[in-house]
Amino acid sequence: MDFQQELIERFFRYVKMDTQSKEGVDESYPSTASQLELGRLLVQELSDLGCEEVELDPHGYVTATCPANLPPNHDRESVPVVGLFAHMDTYPAVSGRDVKPILHKNYAGGEIRLPGLPDKPIRPEENPDLARYVGEDIITSDGTTLLGADDKAGIAEIMTLLRRYQKDRSLLHPTLRIAFTPDEEVGNGTKFFDVKKFGAEVAYTMDGSGMGEVEDETFCADSAIITIKGVDVHPGYAKDKMVNAVRLASWFVEQFPGQSLPETTAARQSYLHPYQITGNVSEAKITALVRSFTEDGLAEMENILKDIQKKLQQKEPRAEVHLQINPSYRNMKIVLDHHPLVVQHAEEAVQRCGLTPKRTSIRGGTDGARLSFSNLPTPNLSAGGYNFHSRQEWVPVNAMVKAVEMLTALMTIWVEKGRGRPRA
Repeated sequence: MDFQQELIERFFRYVKMDTQSKEGVDESYPSTASQLELGRLLVQELSDLGCEEVELDPHGYVTATCPANLPPNHDRESVPVVGLFAHMDTYPAVSGRDVKPILHKNYAGGEIRLPGLPDKPIRPEENPDLARYVGEDIITSDGTTLLGADDKAGIAEIMTLLRRYQKDRSLLHPTLRIAFTPDEEVGNGTKFFDVKKFGAEVAYTMDGSGMGEVEDETFCADSAIITIKGVDVHPGYAKDKMVNAVRLASWFVEQFPGQSLPETTAARQSYLHPYQITGNVSEAKITALVRSFTEDGLAEMENILKDIQKKLQQKEPRAEVHLQINPSYRNMKIVLDHHPLVVQHAEEAVQRCGLTPKRTSIRGGTDGARLSFSNLPTPNLSAGGYNFHSRQEWVPVNAMVKAVEMLTALMTIWVEKGRGRPRA
């Protein structure tokens, strides 16, 4: 089956639907109703693909079952139920409305110009991976929005895998449980997800970048909310009376160590990321991300915030400075190290597709982090895209094709080897 054209058409269909999630929404889940529109479409498509137990639940989770097609004499007990995840929402801070995907045929090298972002093309010097795809087709938005490959490439790849199974019964696979989640981009992708009901024993998120990557490690993550209460009076009579919470919030952020910011760190370095300031003279709030690959590193970053809090309180004793730390997720490697086959089978699947597997860490998080700590070991696999969360996002068609081939090989390996002994 030549599935490339169908894969592209699916991807275009999904990215044209606006499914941005929204920060700070507590009264409803998912955070935006538009995600449910994609959910309803996926329910129909899953049913058309012959899946069973297709459901869109009250929380917006789309789940389905693709029954195993093992030979009659196969040791079925050795083959686990495998879950596949992708998320439906897109990043809330960059528009995902009216996405206009562009297929750049036979990329010749050099800059990729975007009609809606003429002064900021996708440049090779900023995107060295472009060199891997000279002569191939690449998809971008028109530059007025993000593209949405994060994570609609993952959705399209999983759906195309199911289409392959529908068309070619000779492709053996275990029972697959499919899940498409909302609100991953705002940290709530598995907030109401029922792992026990889902019934998978191992799983994979299709939410990574590039080709051939197998991500078995995430940050440990907390969020920090710094609330500063000042004293507001009429500015005409403010001398020796006003305590301006806006200015104090600015001072607080300026104390973040310059060497511990997202824009100054890489690889396994920890960071503090102030990403939102709201408020007025009376009260201002800073929201920040705290990230480290170890819990000790997380504590070190949080101690920096506590030290700044103390210094600000000493600097301006008339203000009230409060620091609240909210746990988010922990490094999934803590769990995955106890389930080596889940990662090893994925690496072998990458090899069977003619690629060199690259085991790597995510400078971020996936639904798989929380799933892993809910007794469902879930590493993250490449979905093919680059420059996530950006109007310069791009995805090579061949990277998506390889992702489908890799998933097909991965399911074959689970049938062949099951829960066999891990490699030494």
